[in-house]
Amino acid sequence: MAKFRDSELDAASVLDAAAPEPVPAPARGTVDEAAAQDRSIGDIIRELRNLSAEQVESVLAYQREHGVRFGEAAVALKLVTTDDVLYALSQQFHYPYAPEAHRKDCPELVALNQPFGAQAEAFRALRSQVIMRVWAEHAPRKALAVISADHGDGKTFFAANLAVSLAQLGGGRTLLVDANLRSPRQHAVFGLDNHSGLSGILSGRADKDVIQPVAGVPGLFVLGAGTTPPNPLELVERPAFGLLMRELAAKFDHVVVDTPAARSGADASVVSARCGAAIVVARKDQSRVAALQDLMASLDGTAVRLAGVVVNEF
Repeated sequence: MAKFRDSELDAASVLDAAAPEPVPAPARGTVDEAAAQDRSIGDIIRELRNLSAEQVESVLAYQREHGVRFGEAAVALKLVTTDDVLYALSQQFHYPYAPEAHRKDCPELVALNQPFGAQAEAFRALRSQVIMRVWAEHAPRKALAVISADHGDGKTFFAANLAVSLAQLGGGRTLLVDANLRSPRQHAVFGLDNHSGLSGILSGRADKDVIQPVAGVPGLFVLGAGTTPPNPLELVERPAFGLLMRELAAKFDHVVVDTPAARSGADASVVSARCGAAIVVARKDQSRVAALQDLMASLDGTAVRLAGVVVNEF
């Protein structure tokens, strides 16, 4: 994601399931993030890599001899990697960052797995623009629908990483809703269970644990699509969906909603209208201008705040 362009063009019981994430005991080779805030980088690295007393002493000796920091000394001695040091720093500065061993589970989450890379920086820039345009202070609370004209535009990738980057701000709660009831993928992106979700809520069959916290990202929650229904458009057209979106927008600081491609049907337009705001994702050298014009024309005459168009270059 590199370019952002202006464009002229009964849920209460379910929401109670979004309780704060329980804090499990840290496993061997991981770091207790709450405790890490008041600890030195050396202590965090030692616990992360299970360094022995002899290895720690060798690092300290190198540190004294060369006048460098503990992390630099440990990297020089090849006891840890530069990535380990960055992870330790992220714990001290309250910045969610997946350790290297966990990244293979959610490879699409570049904002979490590679927070110091170009893609993550692009998402941070987009996050700032979106907050100013959709969630400005004192503005009416809205959910943000992520829409695109065609399959393969990167809509799910964008929605997931935008949600992560919003949660990385800290101090608030972000909800990612998978309203793509035709071919949902957010549960797979985050490695979550999808036995129940939005389709269950809208059909009156939701479990109480339908909103799931994302491990390792405090303040981030996901409402999956659930079982793929035979009538996806009819479900999101029901008044219950609009009521649900208003309730979610009131209870969470940021609500990001993934949608089906407009090519699949009218779902994206309907979801956008229920959310109150939308952002269009297009793929560089692939999306067709006519299809994008048709998508934005479908929002004409509605109260949807169109935040802009993102050109996906990744």
